[in-house]
Amino acid sequence: MAKCQICGKGTRTGRNIRHRHAGRWERRAPKTPRLFKANVQRKTLVINGRPQKVKVCTACLSALLKKMAI
Repeated sequence: MAKCQICGKGTRTGRNIRHRHAGRWERRAPKTPRLFKANVQRKTLVINGRPQKVKVCTACLSALLKKMAI
């Protein structure tokens, strides 16, 4: 399971809505369950003076890169 080790963002559930414009689907589009997976990257970060491999979501990664640039 993809999960960020910094913020804890992980897999969420949702619905996939298929839009078909013919027949009875004009009145009701079918909704099927699906998963939204977090965009998690495996990066090597320096934590407490040691390099460690960490699973980080891209939102946290961009925030870390901005923080290091300052």
